[in-house]
Amino acid sequence: MIVREHYLKQIRDFYDSDLIKIIVGVRRCGKSIILEQIMEEISKKTDNIIHLNFEDDLVISNIYDSEKLIKYVEDNRKNGKCYIFLDEIHEVKDWEKAVKTLRLHNNSVFITGSNSKILSKEYTDAFSGRYVSFRIRPFVYKEIVEYSKELNKEFSISDYLVWGGFPKRFEFQYDAMITYLKEINESIIIKDLMLEFNIKNKELFKRIVNYVLISNSRVFSSRSIEGYLKNEHIKCSVNTIIKYLSYLEKAYVINRIKPYSSKAKSELHYYFKIYNEDVSFNSLRIFNNRYDLTHNMENIVYNELIYMGYKLKVMSKGENDKEIDFIASKDGKEFYIQVAYSVENDKTYDREFGAFASIDNTHKKIIITNDDLDYSTSAVIHIKLKDFLVMESLDEV
Repeated sequence: MIVREHYLKQIRDFYDSDLIKIIVGVRRCGKSIILEQIMEEISKKTDNIIHLNFEDDLVISNIYDSEKLIKYVEDNRKNGKCYIFLDEIHEVKDWEKAVKTLRLHNNSVFITGSNSKILSKEYTDAFSGRYVSFRIRPFVYKEIVEYSKELNKEFSISDYLVWGGFPKRFEFQYDAMITYLKEINESIIIKDLMLEFNIKNKELFKRIVNYVLISNSRVFSSRSIEGYLKNEHIKCSVNTIIKYLSYLEKAYVINRIKPYSSKAKSELHYYFKIYNEDVSFNSLRIFNNRYDLTHNMENIVYNELIYMGYKLKVMSKGENDKEIDFIASKDGKEFYIQVAYSVENDKTYDREFGAFASIDNTHKKIIITNDDLDYSTSAVIHIKLKDFLVMESLDEV
């Protein structure tokens, strides 16, 4: 497995700190590998290391609550600073009590979880600010290229647009890959969500999940989802929809951005745009291989920009105007970005470039497409997708 230096360099300065290191992300995005790579670095200076993976039934059956965990560590640690790695810690009853205690006794504690409940106010208040958190995500394209060399394989950009970046899926041939991705999907929906939140109406929940995940890179409101269900003759309250969406966010399955109104100069709180953590969540729900490359590409650009460290907003210019897909901000710089699979068609070209019409030239305007021709104008920079995916920063344009 490749060394994920992008994340390690964020965590490295905290290796010896008594702050609790919380590493979160969607199931199977590579959190355990990050832990292993941290352990490998620390093992070069000490063997005073304890590692417990609570997805292992043998581990959780013996160490199932905070008292058992504290006793295990005390019985197995050596003198001096001990480095403790607790994988999927949320499986342990009252885990926060154990972590809070362990960090006080010359231990450096690292924990992972696949549910953002681990970062909820309920738990972080108990840590009194004595923690740092790090979000791990599936591979971006640069990591896929690096890993493909290690595997002696090749993966196209189209493959990325359809099947995303869950790290282990690259080890399998097509049929096994699909089985693996379906297993991730089922594990999240059933174990991480239905069981965790004790969802009674399982069919309704699955219906809403499927609708949301197949509709990535689109603007929603809870009312619009209610309207869709009503047209399907399914009764569901707006409050239930809001609750179910929050569950998907807590499992790091979706990310929501509230559109920003240039007219009101504020966020539009009743609307939101949803991006999947990995585009495979969309493609698994497609029939007849009619994959949604257009919306998946925008979703991919979202994931890549987040990886680059940009804060993102969606700009809504008005009820009848074209939105700007992203306003990307970092280090005091703003970039206005449109994403289109292709602008070869005149109508599409006019629509996508026309979205910038009211944006003054003091802002850098970018359009990203999968076209091979350069469609740059005096006011808008065109970036080919294949070039964007290997960039470290938009400052390169």
